[in-house]
Amino acid sequence: MKKNKDNPQNQKLKIVVPNKGRLYDPSISVLRNIGLDFEIDERKLSSSVANFDLEIIYASASNIPEYVQDGIVDMGITGLDLVQEKLAKVTVIEKLHYGKTRLTIAVPEESHFKTIKDLEGKRIATCFPNLTRKYFQQKGIKAEIVEVDGAVEITPVLGLVDAISDLSSSGSSLRINKLRAIDVILDSEAVFIENKHLSIEKQKIIETLKTRMQSVLNAQRKKYIMLNASEKILEKIKQVAPGLSAPTVMHLSQPGMIAVHSVIDASDTWRIVEELKKMGATGILIIPLEKMVA
Repeated sequence: MKKNKDNPQNQKLKIVVPNKGRLYDPSISVLRNIGLDFEIDERKLSSSVANFDLEIIYASASNIPEYVQDGIVDMGITGLDLVQEKLAKVTVIEKLHYGKTRLTIAVPEESHFKTIKDLEGKRIATCFPNLTRKYFQQKGIKAEIVEVDGAVEITPVLGLVDAISDLSSSGSSLRINKLRAIDVILDSEAVFIENKHLSIEKQKIIETLKTRMQSVLNAQRKKYIMLNASEKILEKIKQVAPGLSAPTVMHLSQPGMIAVHSVIDASDTWRIVEELKKMGATGILIIPLEKMVA
């Protein structure tokens, strides 16, 4: 489906996001966190942004890669798994670090299948036929790919197939259905994609959105730490919490004491705090960052 380039309504920048599912809430949060002011009406399929020349479209995540590819919209947020499954000719301009999942090969717990080579000549059920077929071809394994529409986990129980290829975030769904993973086809997450044939004017506008988005994503992966310590251990503190380039150091009214402010990786927060405490740091305060422009 191609858009009508002569339609003046197509000149307004458009972004499409999932209208439901696991990517909906975090995608809306990202758009709000980058400063976009919009209201959501469940009866409408779109929202106008009050403080940016942008329209937000809500659509099925599986259709988003094609909408962006065909220029119906300029950019979108969807899963990397869907972009690759649809063979969409789009540009992935940012990984968003949420909606993480894996496209996994799983077999019945009681089966004798141990490795992917054991599936030679077997039937594999999946909602991702393109990715699954490509995977088996790359492995040099001949298998019959059976495309199904939802409820993939039940197909081995029904005796329809020998194994499945399906998304798994925590593995709990596999365990509930007495399946076990034997290999991973793809690690997926939400991605920000754009049409490959945008005008220079639209590219400049999207660059502004991209900068805002990167600042929010950078902030989510960092924490701001403040602490008091003896000036004698400053060099040790710098080694543990070096900051973006260097920590901020301020002398306190008490002689020989300093306050140190720094930025640390959120995933490493507790290790760093424990090391600082062992050094003798006190009054340690951790603050979330809202935005961070590198």
